[in-house]
Amino acid sequence: MLSLHQLRCFLVTYELGSLTAAAEELGYAQPSISEQIRALEKSLDAQLFQRVGRGVTPTAVADALRPHAERTLAAAEDARQAVRSVSSLETGTIRFGMFGTARLYAGAGLVADVLARHPGVRVELVGQNSTDVEEEIRRGRIEAAMIAIASVQSEGMEVTPVCHDELVYVSADPERTASPVTPQRLARASLVMSETTWRATDSTRTILRQMLHETGLNPVTRIEVEDVETAVELVGMGLADSVIPKGAAMQLLPRLAPQAGWTSLRPRQFDSLAIVHRAGAALSPATRLMIELATARIRTVIDEADIAMPRRKQRR
Repeated sequence: MLSLHQLRCFLVTYELGSLTAAAEELGYAQPSISEQIRALEKSLDAQLFQRVGRGVTPTAVADALRPHAERTLAAAEDARQAVRSVSSLETGTIRFGMFGTARLYAGAGLVADVLARHPGVRVELVGQNSTDVEEEIRRGRIEAAMIAIASVQSEGMEVTPVCHDELVYVSADPERTASPVTPQRLARASLVMSETTWRATDSTRTILRQMLHETGLNPVTRIEVEDVETAVELVGMGLADSVIPKGAAMQLLPRLAPQAGWTSLRPRQFDSLAIVHRAGAALSPATRLMIELATARIRTVIDEADIAMPRRKQRR
């Protein structure tokens, strides 16, 4: 009967052209390799090598066997990897990339979902900004992530859109949220914007620049901060207005800026959230689980935001 060990000895001997060299490569005594080759030849009822001097040369049978042996060993390794991947869901570490707003929507809930299914795992949510998260994927530090499409450099990446995330204008002044905000009004606004470290590639700013491009105007920021929570707090203090995803507005305004309201832009502007991984990558069961749970969580938040009416601060 054929064995994986026999096929491995055969391939190394085939590649090196020497039983002695194959033994050294595999860490066995030369007679052991010879025995494995003879057993394989007996199973196949065919000669695989001919002795030439101190080496061996493959026969036509060996040439025909080689690709099948390679595929068999590769399939066996894939099977081992699959078992290890499933086992890692019980005690290993699950790493998944999510940028700031996505974590706001689903971070804690996503971790809770994972631990409810696999209480023994360790969970890492990686990243602050979509650009950085994408770079982590390209370097192989994480397999996949949820990021904003406007920030993605798609070359070499597989991008699967998940949902559209509307951008809205938030302000503590009820007159500024009484009607949708046009490009002309936006260009004159005093804004606080988050993601200042990534301002050149931030997806929200990219969309706003595109929105104002035809008017020849640019959004002007009065205050720059890193996180959206600080931006919303400053809006609540009446120090500036901002543009943030609607899901973030629905979650943060009641808690951090209860007197503030929001309204749509005109024309309405949307970012798109997507699952991204390297093209052709074979994703592990752990990563596929994270994709499933993160997608479900974020779609729920966005769906709730889509049916929400504009929230406007009441006049006093």
